[in-house]
Amino acid sequence: MEYRDYYATLGVPRTASQADIKKAFRKLARQHHPDANKGNAAAEGRFKEINEANEVLSDPEKRKLYNQLGSDWQAYQRAGATGGGQSGNPFAGSGGGGFSGAGPGGVRFEYRGNAEDLAGFSDFFRTFFGGGGEPAGGGRTRTQTRTRGGQSIEDLLAGMGQPAGGGNGRAAASARLEAQAEVTLEEVASGTKRLLDVDGKRIEVTIPKGVSNGQSIRFSGVAAGADAYVKVSVAPHPVFTRDGANLTREVPITLREALLGGETKIKTLTGTVALRIPPETQTGRAFRLAGQGLPHFRKEGRGDLFVKVRLVLPTGLSADAKKAAEAFLDLVDQPEAG
Repeated sequence: MEYRDYYATLGVPRTASQADIKKAFRKLARQHHPDANKGNAAAEGRFKEINEANEVLSDPEKRKLYNQLGSDWQAYQRAGATGGGQSGNPFAGSGGGGFSGAGPGGVRFEYRGNAEDLAGFSDFFRTFFGGGGEPAGGGRTRTQTRTRGGQSIEDLLAGMGQPAGGGNGRAAASARLEAQAEVTLEEVASGTKRLLDVDGKRIEVTIPKGVSNGQSIRFSGVAAGADAYVKVSVAPHPVFTRDGANLTREVPITLREALLGGETKIKTLTGTVALRIPPETQTGRAFRLAGQGLPHFRKEGRGDLFVKVRLVLPTGLSADAKKAAEAFLDLVDQPEAG
């Protein structure tokens, strides 16, 4: 069974209030109700999905567990579908219903959510696997919840990286939060900040200078002690192309500048520099401006800017201008093309 995003099913954000969820459900239920869509199998299937999503999100306790599991909900859906006729809904029934015979050994559970939510895992396993008190060694009796496979919740959580005792040790769990950020080439040159939604939490991160397109940056302990991995995408630039820390751009020059030389202003990502055009510069020639490229990622120095010139010929010549051009061309040796 595929993972179902119940929030997307109802068309509401994860931060939606219970009233918003109720309102969205009623609207969609009226729209896709079988009575209003006679013989429409697609509408009937959609109606079932809407009801399933509402059953979970309208119940605060079920919604809390659903939020804690995140994408790992898919694993629990598969376990529920094969265990005891729960129709893929791990919230149906109570105790260990739907997981009978499957046990934790049949499903691999991984956690990639908010680290502070690990505290809710004990309650989750007690809800879905059941368990009770068990005598410990030395005649002492302690309460220990066990899964139906016989493994204690404490041992299972310890194997996932959470100490059985809870407390501050929960922050040591290997939780991985992920987000994406798009930046401009100008922001790559100067560095920038982004306010991101990471697992439902708003956090501000600093994107370092020189970051590459597709690069993932790790930010330690940004949300409840968990690490966030932000994948950066760099938007295409209309003027500059990038090769690592080096940049390339094209600059038009006049016939006068190409033949006689001159000076032209070149815009970089961070300012303006002067470029000296030597006489008899051919179109397509590239000039290297050292240190005018992008900064290197988390180290000193910058790349270079390569400026390629493109000759722009005058148009709309008058009769006198054409005569002058003919006289000029008769005086010079024109190289053969090809």
